[in-house]
Amino acid sequence: MKFRDYYETLGVARGATEAEIKAAYRKLARKYHPDVNKEAGAEEQFKAVGEAYSVLKDTEKRAAYDGLAAGVSGPNGASPGPGWDRGFEFSGAQGEGPNQAEFQDFMAGLFKQAEQQRRAQGRGQGFDSGQGHAQPLRGEDHHADIEISFEDSFAGATRELGLRSVQLDAQGRPHMVNRTLSVKIPAGVKAGQMIRLAGQGMPGEGGGAPGDLFLTVHFAAHPLYQSNGRDLSMKLPVTPWEAALGGKVHAPTLAGEVEVNIAAGSKQGGKLRLRGKGLPGDPPGDLYLVLDIVWPVAENEQTRAAYEQLAKAAAFNPRAHLGVSA
Repeated sequence: MKFRDYYETLGVARGATEAEIKAAYRKLARKYHPDVNKEAGAEEQFKAVGEAYSVLKDTEKRAAYDGLAAGVSGPNGASPGPGWDRGFEFSGAQGEGPNQAEFQDFMAGLFKQAEQQRRAQGRGQGFDSGQGHAQPLRGEDHHADIEISFEDSFAGATRELGLRSVQLDAQGRPHMVNRTLSVKIPAGVKAGQMIRLAGQGMPGEGGGAPGDLFLTVHFAAHPLYQSNGRDLSMKLPVTPWEAALGGKVHAPTLAGEVEVNIAAGSKQGGKLRLRGKGLPGDPPGDLYLVLDIVWPVAENEQTRAAYEQLAKAAAFNPRAHLGVSA
């Protein structure tokens, strides 16, 4: 996901004054206006310039944007790498993580919330005029992506997770908030599943219940395993003679080392299925071992002699199907 840098869009420095931002916007708006510029992409650029200006011209919006951008951007405002949104709380449809537009949607929702809060304070909204007390309003649900290991999913775990969000203070101003939560990870949780933390969303108003926090699970890159639902797969290195002659070898699993049988004449990429050795569940997943034939390097005389003997003993032309001679 690419983070949209509003300062870069307008071509101004992060410390630009209000007048500099307005001047840059007017210049670019004239340049890319659809009535003036008929080049491909001009309309999209015109919209991007307008979006950037709508945030940077407003003091509160700019402050919130700067605070949020500092948490997701690299040095000098560079775009963050994949997964920048891990551990960042946002509001939105249940089960959906941020996409290219959700950063802007989140900001818009935040400022709308701030404006509603200011109006409520000024006009007495949120109160029952007949009874003179605030009507309880449930807090908004929040969502975040978290990254866990296959080992955590296999055995279950409790982890301390740091989360970031933008919240409103008593005056309705947005600011960054960091918090740490103890999260119980259930055994067998799959990528894409959600863990619900009741009452850990936004606080309610007028005595209303707080919202919930939904954590969408992602698996961290693992040196051995890849996942497909509850099934796991991994490359199992074997020697050429193990593949050709067959035999028993040892393989790692999340439950520990196991012995597996390699059939004689096994090919590169052949698969062995270990039932129930994937992630737990009902039913549990399987572990697929993908054979990876690894040839020793001819780095000494003994190995070279063995290869030369094999070349003489095996009348083998791997290019015969290409219609060429050995």
